[in-house]
Amino acid sequence: MENDDIIKYYIDCANKAYNSNQYVFTNFLGMGDIDILLQNKDKLSFAGFQLYGGYEGAERCVARFGDAESFGYEMEFPVTCLLIKPLMDKFSDNLNHRDYLGALINLGIKREVLGDIVIKDKSAYVFCLERMADFIMENLTRVKHTSIMINKEHGEITDAVNIEDIKIMAASKRCDIIVSKVYNISRNSCNELFRSRKIFVNGRIMENNSYMLNDQDTVSVRGYGKFIYKGSDYISKKGKMCIIIGIFR
Repeated sequence: MENDDIIKYYIDCANKAYNSNQYVFTNFLGMGDIDILLQNKDKLSFAGFQLYGGYEGAERCVARFGDAESFGYEMEFPVTCLLIKPLMDKFSDNLNHRDYLGALINLGIKREVLGDIVIKDKSAYVFCLERMADFIMENLTRVKHTSIMINKEHGEITDAVNIEDIKIMAASKRCDIIVSKVYNISRNSCNELFRSRKIFVNGRIMENNSYMLNDQDTVSVRGYGKFIYKGSDYISKKGKMCIIIGIFR
């Protein structure tokens, strides 16, 4: 959809929730669509909305329009987490995000009903809309050449991601400098990512490469990964900052 159509869709969802006193949920939104939603939050504030992707720090999220204070009741997000494991570790392929996503898409599943896919060791956490969970469990039996088993995970998923703290030395906390250091890419290549609208800070597209990061800012770089800026530890004798970065693994 074009940006105007996306905005109209969000406003329609907000109006429906406000007028019916019932929560309205979207499908999973990518970071670009979330950016449009956040840019227009003032237009949607009359209904209230929240974002949730199944775990803290999720990139793909469902938007829920409506709020408990107005409605007098709470409703959980229709998001389910499926844990996919190989039947036999010994014969498992080294599967990646593309392998899992491809296997799901090959079942005829649309991307908008799927959230993040988080790889951990030889397993994967797949977040999906609740209504798709049973279909996936019944029909997905193999990923690439690996036979798999699937279980529903209940409650908050706390170990879906690993965050590893690293330290880097940088002249400042400018976003382009930090991204360049974290992913070991040239400043020119980094700035091209900004121009291509592939860098997000706290879910918002960041085109200002000189933006100064704040503590706990979450930075997503399409094609590279995601990290949390955790602030500086000390300044070296040469005037460089020792910066702590939490890398999502």
